[in-house]
Amino acid sequence: MADHPVALSNVGFSFGEGALRRPVLRGLDLTVEPGEVVLLTGPSGSGKTTLLTLVGALRAMQQGSCVVLGQELLGAPESARVALRRRIGFIFQNHNLLGFLTARQNVAMALELHPDFGDEAARLGMAGEILGRVGLADFADVVPAKLSGGQRQRVAVARALVAGPGLILADEPTAALDRQSGRDVVDLMRGLAKDRGMPVLLVTHDPRILDVADRVVAMEDGRIVG
Repeated sequence: MADHPVALSNVGFSFGEGALRRPVLRGLDLTVEPGEVVLLTGPSGSGKTTLLTLVGALRAMQQGSCVVLGQELLGAPESARVALRRRIGFIFQNHNLLGFLTARQNVAMALELHPDFGDEAARLGMAGEILGRVGLADFADVVPAKLSGGQRQRVAVARALVAGPGLILADEPTAALDRQSGRDVVDLMRGLAKDRGMPVLLVTHDPRILDVADRVVAMEDGRIVG
C-alpha cells in the first residue's frame, strides 16, 4: 500500500457514546492512485464528508488503517496530523477567503509556514504565479467582494495548490457555482492533478461534473456501494 497516496482499510467511525453512539463509516476500504481524480458521491448522511475529514487528518481515527502520504493516522499524535495537514490542499464549498486581503495576499497566506518561502516578497511572487495558472493574473490585487463566485473559488484552488501539496481534498467545490464556473473549476483541478501527478479526492452532489473523474465512488450508509 506504500505506493498509494491514500490507502484505507476497514475504516470505521462513529459519533456519540454509549446508547447515543451512531456509526457513520463501516468497514470501508479505498485506495487512491497518484494523479487520480476520485469523486465521492451519495446521499446526505452517507459519510462522505466524514471520510474526507479523516483522510485530511482533521479528525482522529477510531478504527482501521488510514495511510495518507505515507503517514498512518490510526493512533497518530496531533503533531503528526498537523504536519500532514500542511502537505494537503483543502478546497471547501465556502471558499473561506479573508475579505480584507487581496486574492494574492489570500493565496500567499498558505505559504507562511513553508520553509522555502520565509520572505514575504517571495510568498507574494509565488502567489501571483499560481493565480496566473488559474486564469486570474489580472485579478491578483482585487479583494474577494469584487470577484465573482467562480473567481473566488479559483482563488481557493490557487491557495490549496500554492504550496505544492501531495494531495487535494475538495468538499462540494462547485455547489455554489453556476454550471460554467463549476466546470471551469473542476477542469482546472483535473488538469493540475494530471500535470503534477497529484491525486484529488472530491465530495460532490453535482451530477454535472461526474465526467471529470477517473473513478466515481458511491457511498451509502457509511459503506462503498459502487
